[in-house]
Amino acid sequence: MFDQPIRNLMERKKFLTASPNATVSSAAKLMAGKNVGAVLVVEGERLLGIFSERDVVFRVIAKGLDAKATLLSEVMTVDPKTLEPGKTYGHALLLMQENGFRHVPVVENGKPIGIISSRNAMDPDLEEFVFEQRRREHHR
Repeated sequence: MFDQPIRNLMERKKFLTASPNATVSSAAKLMAGKNVGAVLVVEGERLLGIFSERDVVFRVIAKGLDAKATLLSEVMTVDPKTLEPGKTYGHALLLMQENGFRHVPVVENGKPIGIISSRNAMDPDLEEFVFEQRRREHHR
């Protein structure tokens, strides 16, 4: 799996984008609706940043910001590191581990075409099991 090109593993169905003028609240609802941990912040076809579930916690809630009034442009990671779709998944995991993040935008000719996450390393059956366990804990 680690020598597979990102192109074969990236999440096209779970590839979400939002405007830099979108609110944190609207982005969080979008992410929850697709069960994803990050949204790419784009303007036109240009990647401006990335906003993740960790950003919600550390950059919004922990700082007492209003999620309905705070714009993504105020709390996103600007100019995130990106990967081309031909790079290997092992390369992507190393980049994530060395830099302390879990999601990497995949770009081709400067245009975002997908996203790869550390979750892609999990076996699909195990990933479904973990998701179901978290869902049950959340709804207790």
